[in-house]
Amino acid sequence: MLEVFVIILAYLLGSIPSALIVGKIGYGIDIREHGSGNLGGTNTFRTLGVKAGLIVTIADILKGTLAAALPILVGADLHPLLVGVIAVIGHVYPVFAKFKGGKAVATSGGLLLFYSPILFITMLLVFFICLYISKYVSLSSMLTGIYGVIYSIFFGDLPLIIVLSLLAAFVIFKHTANIKRIINKTEPKIKWL
Repeated sequence: MLEVFVIILAYLLGSIPSALIVGKIGYGIDIREHGSGNLGGTNTFRTLGVKAGLIVTIADILKGTLAAALPILVGADLHPLLVGVIAVIGHVYPVFAKFKGGKAVATSGGLLLFYSPILFITMLLVFFICLYISKYVSLSSMLTGIYGVIYSIFFGDLPLIIVLSLLAAFVIFKHTANIKRIINKTEPKIKWL
């Protein structure tokens, strides 16, 4: 029974629409009606600016971190990666926002922050290096996911390899439209780095 409670709680935690909350409370707008319409950090940065983007990104990361920590916090017999993945599903398909959420990047990072902090830090470095070179957030996110899979194969355990492979594939799937825009050279580039 405790395990079922933890899974439900992780999904609800992941479902908290940080971008929607920040947009409505802080700026009086529904971010789903602006930019890409996505409830994630990137659209928040583009639509509401750096301060709002940082708040949303950090909140989305912490959703994954807290969810992965739940089994230890409450003594449930569940793997932290599994519970973290449930939060990622909640982030992408949030019950509180008509099942239309973000693209899984920040919340996935959050579960890795709990499970493998060194991997999380190196993934951040890879993300910013790719972002500096390409200026594409979407491409940097996908390449960082691929790096995470490679890292886990060399240094991780089997559950980490499986979870990172699934998350990286899902992140790439969620960025299909971005890939088309990159190919067509219509994907927005960042200007601040």
